[in-house]
This record gives sequence, C-alpha cells and structure tokens, in this order.
Amino acid sequence: MKNKYLFSFKIVSKESSPDTIVLGLVKMDKFYPDKQKKNLPKDRPLVWSEGEKDVLAMKDNNSFDIAVIGGGPAGMMAADRAAELGAKVVLIEKNETLGKKLLITGKGRCNFTHNEFDIKKFAEKFGRNGRFLYSALALFVAREVIDFFESRGVKGKVEQGDRVFPEKGNTQDILNTLVKYLAEGKVSILFNSEVIGFKQEKGKISQVLLQDRQISADKYIICVGGKAYPQTGSTGDGYQWVEQLGHTVIPPVPALNPVKTSEKWVKELQDLSLKNVSLKLFQNGKKQDERFGEMLFTHFGVSGPIVMDMSKNIGALLKNGPVKLILDLKPALDFKKLDKRIQRDFQEFRGRIFKNSLKGLLPLSMIPVIIKLSGIEPEKKVDYISREERNKLVHLLKELELTPTGLLGFKWSIVTSGGVALKEVNPNTMGSKKIENLYFAGEILDLDGPSGGYNLQECWSTGYLAGQ
Repeated sequence: MKNKYLFSFKIVSKESSPDTIVLGLVKMDKFYPDKQKKNLPKDRPLVWSEGEKDVLAMKDNNSFDIAVIGGGPAGMMAADRAAELGAKVVLIEKNETLGKKLLITGKGRCNFTHNEFDIKKFAEKFGRNGRFLYSALALFVAREVIDFFESRGVKGKVEQGDRVFPEKGNTQDILNTLVKYLAEGKVSILFNSEVIGFKQEKGKISQVLLQDRQISADKYIICVGGKAYPQTGSTGDGYQWVEQLGHTVIPPVPALNPVKTSEKWVKELQDLSLKNVSLKLFQNGKKQDERFGEMLFTHFGVSGPIVMDMSKNIGALLKNGPVKLILDLKPALDFKKLDKRIQRDFQEFRGRIFKNSLKGLLPLSMIPVIIKLSGIEPEKKVDYISREERNKLVHLLKELELTPTGLLGFKWSIVTSGGVALKEVNPNTMGSKKIENLYFAGEILDLDGPSGGYNLQECWSTGYLAGQ
C-alpha cells in the first residue's frame, strides 16, 4: 500500500503557543489513527501548517491574500487553486477535520462527477438557475475534474448512469488528493475554528472574526455549504452571515431527500431496491414530474435516485395539497403486452397456485405484498383466475400507488435547495455584486442538481473559479 500524505498531531510548547495544536504533514498509512484522534481536544483551535515556525508566524500576523471559510469540496478546491496561483491562503474549518460530508458521498465510494462534458447539457440539470454555471463549467467541467484527480493518482471509472467513481479507491482517496494539493500550496488550515462574523470597512470586508482571533485577507471566499446533513457540520451558519453582509438568501429547503409515505406495506419491502422502473408524480390528476431508474423501499417510505431527484418537487407540491406517486414496475411493457406476459406465465404454471406463479415477474420479497394488494386468493390455482382479476394485477404492476406525506428533512438530505441569490453574484468570477472582495462557491449558492455527481461538480467548478 502506498503511503499517503495525511495528518499527525503534536502540541506546541506552552512557552511559545499555549493554545495551539500543530497538525504537521507526514506520511502515514492510516487516516487519523484512533490513538491520535482520541487525544484531540475539542475546545482548542487546531492549526495545520508546514511546521511550528509557520504557525507561530501566523499567530503574530494573521494576514493573508485569501481566506477561505469552509473545508468541504468547494472550499478545498478554492484554496487549492488560489494557492497554486501563488496566493498566501488560509482555510478556516469549524470541524476537527476536512471533508466530513465528502467522506459519506456515494455511500463512501464518492460519485465525484458526472460523465457529461457538454456545458449546456450539464447546466440544464440545475433547472432555471443552470445558466449561472456556464462560466464555471467552461473553466473546469467534468473532463477537467476527471483529469485533475487522475493526474494525482486517482483514476475515474464511469459506471451505470454515467456516474464517475474512483476506479480502485473510495472517498478517502479523493480527500487525500485534495489534502496533498493543499500541502503543496502551503495552505494554512484552522480547525475547530468557528466563524462568528465579519468586519466591514468602506464597502469591503476587512476581517473574518473567529472566537479566538481575527483573520485579515484581501479576498474572502465563503464555502460553508447549506443545511443538508447537519451532523457533518452543515448547519446553515453561512446564511446568517451573508444576510448581515447585505445579501439575499433564498429560503433553504431539503433536496435529494427520502420521501415518507402513508402506506403501511412499504415496511414489508424495506431495503428492496428496484432497477429500471418508472415513477410519476401527480397532483389533482395532472402529471408534475416523471423519472426512470433506480429506487429503494424503506421502513418509512421510498428513497433511491429517482425518488430523491423528485423530492424537491414533492415537498413543494405538498404545500398546496396532497400528491400521488405512481410506480410502473414494468415500464418496458404496455398494459396489453404485460397482460399477454402474465397469461403466458399462467399457462406455464397451469395447475399451480397463484402465489407460486409470480417468481419470474417480481422480486421474491415483493410477491406477498402484490398478492395482498391484488385481492386474489394466494392459494387459488392460476387456471381459475378471472380476466377481471388478471386485469387488476396488470394495473397494479403498472400503476402501484404511493401517497407521500412529507420529506425526511435536512438531517437526511444530500443537498440544499436555496441559498445566496444568484442575481447578486457575478457568474464570471463568483464575486459578490455588493461587496467587492467577497466570493461564494458550492452549496451555499442557490444551485442544486440531481443525484449522480452533478452537485459535487458544481462545488469543484465554482470553487475553482472563485479561487482564480
């Protein structure tokens, strides 16, 4: 196994810097060994730098070219790019480590981008706000992101649905690459450092205020994310800051969120994953959305890519009244063809009971639920199933109804919809139109795309542009 550039810890002598812990860069095989991590105090600021000398100099002179607030994907990329261009950069993170939310993306595998190189097609996935991304994508689209990681030893692999994952690694390899890039740029990092506000003078930010110090910089980039998955530190802190700085915040709501349903039978299908199914969303008899792909049943309702991609619309529509989800388990067959398929199966199973005739049509765990919903006696021989009963079965497989009652909320949301109003941000620079030395990148912006690597790509692209 190759050694990675990772963190180790040592306490600076009390005589020189009693309140600081230095995280020096070393080569180690394992990230954050427990014997080291458990000794990290939670109530003292942590500083990562090249060595004690740099940290002590920083304590005496907290002045930088660029201060990046937030150590997620967008923040790390912004800091990396700025340092690569020669800037003296500090990265401020309120957690004890970087990339906490990044580490759980793609169930730990990290779907780090989407294999779509056409800027317009990529931007369209972000809906009405997608055009805002044109400049950022033109500078650093998926092709550049794939090349960026591959040139640093992490080759991408395109999987189903054009999702791009590390070929042989996982999310840790993506994080390690970014950390090494930070080291190469000699970026100073403040951990356990919560921002409490900003100081403004003459239409510019002069300092970012922390609990234990003030940091001065020529340029400030806010990349603190939204409110999704707050257990990783994304608690929406940045919204209050930017409003105090005079920016408009579009009210944040959960996006890419699991959906709760009222049907009790979904519990019987918990953990059942379905592929190549169609899901339609209706309100007042009118179709509002439609998706095709994978979904998952849970103990509370439904989840999976097509459900989560639809969740923002479900949440918005529920404010105006009830909605229905219609699941088509056999979208490749119309009603007539599916009926003929069932007739062939019944012919093959002549003389056998109904509950044993559906094994070629449905996942085993789903058969008892469909039988119950069909109203057909499970012990009834298929020879005696009427056309009316068969027709009901066909409609059940083509139009299985689910009744959403709400979303699971920010705690289980992958991204946030809403954020800093884009009309107040220059899309060519990510700079504020209100404060000349303030910039934004990542999820804090009013941008959200579907699952499949789109939202991480938005972080890479806007972070890269903001760091220019």
